[in-house]
Amino acid sequence: MASPRNVIIFGATGRIGSVAALKAYQEGAKVTLAMRDPLKPIPSLGDIVTEKVRADLTKPETVQTAVRQSGATTALIYAIHEMPDGMRRTLVALKEGGIESVILLSSFTVQGDIHAIPPTDIVPYIHAKVEIALDDVFGGRWSAVRPAYFASNALQYKDEIMQGDVRLPNADVEFDWISPEDIGRVVGVLLAHGAQERVVPLVGPNRLSLKDALSVIGRVLGKEIRITLVGKEQAVEDMQQKGLPEPAAKWFVEAVTGQRSFIWDVPDCQVGMDNVQKYTHKTPVMFEQWLEENKEKFAA
Repeated sequence: MASPRNVIIFGATGRIGSVAALKAYQEGAKVTLAMRDPLKPIPSLGDIVTEKVRADLTKPETVQTAVRQSGATTALIYAIHEMPDGMRRTLVALKEGGIESVILLSSFTVQGDIHAIPPTDIVPYIHAKVEIALDDVFGGRWSAVRPAYFASNALQYKDEIMQGDVRLPNADVEFDWISPEDIGRVVGVLLAHGAQERVVPLVGPNRLSLKDALSVIGRVLGKEIRITLVGKEQAVEDMQQKGLPEPAAKWFVEAVTGQRSFIWDVPDCQVGMDNVQKYTHKTPVMFEQWLEENKEKFAA
């Protein structure tokens, strides 16, 4: 009988990382959680047996130490926007610590030739740079999980939703609203059993405009929600106030005002829609179901 995979998960306090950790554990992997604060509790993991080590992806020396301490050979990482070198030093630290293969939580916005994405397309560009660096450091032994638009992105509007008025530059743009839990479960399976594909796109089962999504949110929360349309400059300012850096805010506003959808017109879309069920053997979570399970977060 093959020995269980030994995996280390960076970002385990986030929803995707914690679900990935739980799923990998349930699938038989030995799981180590790499955390800035190993004392921080992760209630969603319950009483599963995991080791916690101190590490920060922005500090390569801590990464190498954590990997050596864990003995892990597979790592889950995410892109750090503030690291301009595509996280190359961190990736080298992973490899020198003993990591043999990496799964990157990337983005569905990365399409086509990863070397041809311009810096002005800031979100896909940042993720593509990490993918390029992974290829340089690990050769063929890495995979990028590329989810589309998270259902949890609705929470960025929670204050406006609770006040009953949401400001948008385009209420008709459509998203797939994929559940973070579905993403985490797919990642957990890949960690435990290995990834055969270089790219694993993930697209949710919904096709809802922001306007229709807010209607569903209003129904689930029992609130009447009005939409106020605003110009691009105001929309960028609003997103910055929610904590999004200006370059990312500008990119997003341009993306959502320039077209009705940027998900269903790309070749990976149907594969991405099928992948949740393919890897988890479960029906993908619909947006309304995700809202019912997370509605308390809108009042938090």
